[in-house]
Amino acid sequence: MYKREKSIQMKSSSSALYNNLSVLPIPHKKLTYFAAIHGSLVNLVSSSTDGLNLSHRQLQSKEGGSGHGSSLIMQASWCVLPSRTLLVLASQKGIQMYEPDGSIMVYWHAMDTPEAQTEAVFARGIAATGGHYITVGSSTGSILVFNIPAKGTNITVCEVLEEHRDPITEIANDCAGEKHCGADLVTADDSGLLCVWESGDDFKLLHKIPSYGVSCSSVRMWAGVIVGGYGNGEIQVYDAESGAMQVEVKAHARWISSLDIAPTTGKLVSGAEDSFVSVWILSRSPETNCIEMEHLHTECVTDIQMCGARFCDPEGSSFAVSGYDLSEIIRF
Repeated sequence: MYKREKSIQMKSSSSALYNNLSVLPIPHKKLTYFAAIHGSLVNLVSSSTDGLNLSHRQLQSKEGGSGHGSSLIMQASWCVLPSRTLLVLASQKGIQMYEPDGSIMVYWHAMDTPEAQTEAVFARGIAATGGHYITVGSSTGSILVFNIPAKGTNITVCEVLEEHRDPITEIANDCAGEKHCGADLVTADDSGLLCVWESGDDFKLLHKIPSYGVSCSSVRMWAGVIVGGYGNGEIQVYDAESGAMQVEVKAHARWISSLDIAPTTGKLVSGAEDSFVSVWILSRSPETNCIEMEHLHTECVTDIQMCGARFCDPEGSSFAVSGYDLSEIIRF
């Protein structure tokens, strides 16, 4: 079903962070952008469809956009809105937003650092939602909602969501572009708690899916289906409307580091620290409307601790993975 393609070389290796790979397909240019973090740098690679023509750029996290005091980057992700696409970096010092190719920084937001700082402060968890919002999580559990104009740099914080008490791990919008029961955003934290939201001028908490004592490292949402990947290797699938768990799979032997869903087909890719990457497909039973999940494919990338897995197209016909201390992106 999938076979290994030519790998994409990077200027430096990937850090051991979960969700450490972002992919932006640009079909009209026959290009794909890849981003993976190495410490305080983001490796950006622009690749032709055949993987032969590559263009490299490295972005460094800088405090306030100046050349002083680089900080560790926790996540990098492209946010695709109807009017524009931005590359968002979440780091220990703050949040940076760039043009998609990383050429121009359009916005910087500093993290609030308490004077009597005892714990690390950082931003993590990035998602676009609601047509003109970008949400970014933080180590305090709060989620910043940024209002993004159709063009220009007049980006503002319009709301702060305060339902989590633990550091945010991941945020996801409904990649199918649909609003089921109003739910179109899910946020996850280190405790394993999930919050389901309806985005808008006033973000509304619809319900909380309680933790069962394991961190939720990655979360995705598609057509009213919420998928969580956990530190014990389990994948759990919930109905966004009711919050009820409908599928539980012992998918991996170790920590799940990344999930992604292909929006047009419902294919799900999961990567974990056990060196395995698996592809599944999500669907709803026509008779019962219950969510179903079927295994399609598994690849072993020998001796590689997976830290990112992403589909490279909306159909999920190809995917890419990044690995800790690996200076390449492996494609299937």
